[in-house]
Amino acid sequence: MKVIIYGVTGMIGQLALRESLRDPEVEHVLAIVRKPTTNQHEKYQEIVLPDISDLSQIQDKVTGYDACFYLIGVRSAGMSEADYIHITYELTIKAASQLVKLNPDMKMIYITGMGVDSTEQGPELWARVEGKTENALLRLPFKGAYMLRPLVILPMHGVRSKTALYRILSNVLKPLHPLLKRMKWAITSEQLGQVIVHLAKTGTTKEVVENEKLKEMALSIQK
Repeated sequence: MKVIIYGVTGMIGQLALRESLRDPEVEHVLAIVRKPTTNQHEKYQEIVLPDISDLSQIQDKVTGYDACFYLIGVRSAGMSEADYIHITYELTIKAASQLVKLNPDMKMIYITGMGVDSTEQGPELWARVEGKTENALLRLPFKGAYMLRPLVILPMHGVRSKTALYRILSNVLKPLHPLLKRMKWAITSEQLGQVIVHLAKTGTTKEVVENEKLKEMALSIQK
């Protein structure tokens, strides 16, 4: 299996990359990035693009892939509505629309979060825009498209969020990790990464996978 990852430097991107490289069924991982990273592995390759949504010049290099993990996420706080829509919705759908044309058998895995507004009518900007993005991805003719909505992600193996607030919260909660791991509403970064790779290989009957179902899938995979 060959996968493309967007957002490889973020917390979820890091964990998805880790589990992809560890999985023997994943033979190649291509990261689309704005800036070079320090990642190195025999199965890993990256392409640097100033506009990561414009694949017109590299179509031959992004063809023949089985899955895309689109894991770019930004906080709406402090952003204008136009900027948030551009990053969250417009860039995502532009990239996805090109990928599905080049890879009709591709599965798309997209990360949002609990509270996404699928009606696209709610008062919260982030929930409304994420709902619009999910809906648009589900309408594209991918072989499978899965919207994952985790609630609390417990970082493991040195995976860290780029958001300072999340890093502080993670450090505060670290002593409670053994207890939190047993909660239905919390999932470790390792578990979420394994679910992402598992979905790319096997799919699921649910297109929108809520937090509790994610945890059930994770525990089933680890048995």
